[in-house]
Amino acid sequence: MIELRNLTKTYRLNGIQKTIADNISFTFPTGSSVALMGPNGAGKSSILKMIAGTLQPDRGQIISDGTISFPVGFAGSFHPDLTGSQNVKFVARIYGVDTAEMAEFCRDFAQIGNHFNLPVRTYSSGMKSRLAFAMSMAIKFDTYLLDETTAAGDGSFVAKSEALLRDRLQSSSVIFVSHSMAQMRRMCTSGIVLQNGRFFYYGNIERAIEHYEHVMKGRLPPWMRKGRKTRKGPTRPNS
Repeated sequence: MIELRNLTKTYRLNGIQKTIADNISFTFPTGSSVALMGPNGAGKSSILKMIAGTLQPDRGQIISDGTISFPVGFAGSFHPDLTGSQNVKFVARIYGVDTAEMAEFCRDFAQIGNHFNLPVRTYSSGMKSRLAFAMSMAIKFDTYLLDETTAAGDGSFVAKSEALLRDRLQSSSVIFVSHSMAQMRRMCTSGIVLQNGRFFYYGNIERAIEHYEHVMKGRLPPWMRKGRKTRKGPTRPNS
């Protein structure tokens, strides 16, 4: 369970402020796959970072009774002068998992060959993404945070990555940010549209996608027109 209580976050730059979380209170359903959608700049990645604990809200709390992953596939934390193997083992020690087992899993799954024992600064962006995804999946969390695509690579590698993620979701939850509606449909059962710092939750992923597509066209969905007011925090339209 992950609960947001009165979560508020505003960015200020050059006299301009942007609120990406406007007093949001919401509980993510346990054991569910929830898509988090919204236009560029809405604050989706910032929401994930706050849930992960790497970004602090201005106000409010995030409460969880389980383990939460770092953003899956995030390659920005790699130390460029350490090898892939050394980076993986460092993370394994942080999370208290067996270093040898995690290194073996990541080497086999990432499929980057001898580069696994070379400095990460020599990697292509695709190699970094593959290793980052493998590293995320090597640790079992109660909730996984996914930002954009699950993995980089050819079609077979992406399919293998989604299959592994689906296996993890048999016993874990996921909060998934992506601009791919096809991927959302494959991976998620419900959805949230982040709009003007507010959550609009739908128990049906198709309904959430419909709302999102209207937002991208600069329109409100039909059920929010005719002057209907929305309140701060999450709303739960008919799903």
